[in-house]
Amino acid sequence: MKRKTISILGCGWLGLPLAKVLQEEGYHLKGSVTTSSKLSELRQAGISPYRLALHPGSVEMDDPSFFETDLVIVSIPPRRVPDIEEVFPAQIRQLIGLLEAHGIGTVLFISSTSVYAETEGTATETDELLPDKPSGRALVTAEHMLLANPAFKTTVLRFGGLIGADRNPARFLTRKREALSGSKPVNLIHRDDCIGIIREIIRQEAWGEVFNACCPEHPTRKEFYEEAAAVSGLPAPEFTDEPEPYKMVNSTKLVRQLNYSFLYHSPMDYLKQLAGM
Repeated sequence: MKRKTISILGCGWLGLPLAKVLQEEGYHLKGSVTTSSKLSELRQAGISPYRLALHPGSVEMDDPSFFETDLVIVSIPPRRVPDIEEVFPAQIRQLIGLLEAHGIGTVLFISSTSVYAETEGTATETDELLPDKPSGRALVTAEHMLLANPAFKTTVLRFGGLIGADRNPARFLTRKREALSGSKPVNLIHRDDCIGIIREIIRQEAWGEVFNACCPEHPTRKEFYEEAAAVSGLPAPEFTDEPEPYKMVNSTKLVRQLNYSFLYHSPMDYLKQLAGM
């Protein structure tokens, strides 16, 4: 039987460890980075390395064989630039042209729960998408472009805030200058669960779907970040009692349809792991 080939566009903090896991499971992996200096890391991991950079009006690509594949996983978040609502969709438009030209059949697009507005309630996959930030609006446009294209089947995976590995959640609030509301629930997911969910989507061939992916439990911002600071030996962050718009992202569809069991049911489980409990 021919070995299935998977190409990961964007081998960064999530894409590279994902590529390593999928390779260990017997897939042939191709991975892309935007700069030549990062190619050696892919090569050392046994992943076929490619330099590929999407621009609004062009593509930098050393070798088009990256798109000779069974599945393309798109793991390139919108950059923090002033005109991201125009730039990111234009990049995705360049990508779609390549997907069509190479006859790609399936696409997995890594999106974000930032596509949902802070509506004071639970967010599910059927909700109207009214994001509060430009990056969220850019993702909504990109999702629509990919899902509406009949040339290939796209599954969209909306991750919450990413935790795990070398990302210390306590340092997130140390960069904030103003005190934030402590009562707001957090929507987080561990990188190991991100990888586990992607594995199941591929294994079960769950294409043409939209899934939310967050820890099922949502501690408050105060509960989570105070504990994160204590575990890390950092000063406790300051919070206000002022209410703030919020959302609680629901991942029930993913759990039921993929029969997935979260490794980290709550983000507090990750903090317990860091503390050695």
